[in-house]
Amino acid sequence: MGEVCVTIPPSADGDSPHPNPSPEGEGLSIAAALAAAAVRLASVSDTPRLDAELLMAHALGTEREALLLSRLGDPAPGAFEPLVQRRLAHEPIAYIVGRRGFWTIELEVGPGVLVPRPDSETLIDAAVAHFGKSGPSTVLDLGTGPGTLLLAALAEWAEARGLGVDSSTAAQRYFERNAAALGLAARARFALGDWTDSLSGAFDLILCNPPYVETDAELSPDVRDWEPAEALFAGGDGLDDYRRLAPRMAPLLAPEGIACVEIGHAQAASAGALFAAQGLAVSLRKDLAGRDRCLVLRH
Repeated sequence: MGEVCVTIPPSADGDSPHPNPSPEGEGLSIAAALAAAAVRLASVSDTPRLDAELLMAHALGTEREALLLSRLGDPAPGAFEPLVQRRLAHEPIAYIVGRRGFWTIELEVGPGVLVPRPDSETLIDAAVAHFGKSGPSTVLDLGTGPGTLLLAALAEWAEARGLGVDSSTAAQRYFERNAAALGLAARARFALGDWTDSLSGAFDLILCNPPYVETDAELSPDVRDWEPAEALFAGGDGLDDYRRLAPRMAPLLAPEGIACVEIGHAQAASAGALFAAQGLAVSLRKDLAGRDRCLVLRH
């Protein structure tokens, strides 16, 4: 969602609408508190104004659009400043507000699970391109986290049923709450496990966003200090989990199905070769920024 900028007109007597704004926002209007917070958040965020607006909306218990349309003249709530302080400590916005939009759904997220990212929507887009409106009947999401890919797929195709697998009990809790909140609990099942261990049968669609970051890679503090390392790092070259997954993918994939596997933007050749060595046909899809993002695997 793009940032919305609002111009605050001067007051009738010509004074600035937010004189002497304090970092704490005491006595400020919401508009003035947002402007002051955006200045401070510029040190930790590429989207400081958007961050400030999302935090303010959360503090008010409203939506960002409603905040911008009708609340800018209200007094800033006391709950806003503690949220700004958390963001200044590099805590991800999604953890602070407890939710993140993905594809057509909104998910509850927090510490212990990976924050859903727009890049991962490339996998759903690839699946839609393959299946169209008819959709798959069965979906497997390996490393499901809070249910990001699986629940997005089930929301897309009302007749599909799916299984999400993850080794994290924190992920299980988020997954189950998200499935219930989205009305998908009857079609979405969670299995606590290590990748494909104990799985059998064939799935029309396999989705997977495995760890693929090199162990010594430099990450922003928002990611490095807050998101679970086990969902990020995959050995010195970032390929450890692809090596584990490659020999197990073909037996789980239905004859006319596809697997959509997320990759780092420089891993198309190296990760793709691992799956091709197992007899799978490999094609590539790019994300909206034009970077390599998804391997599409077929028999």
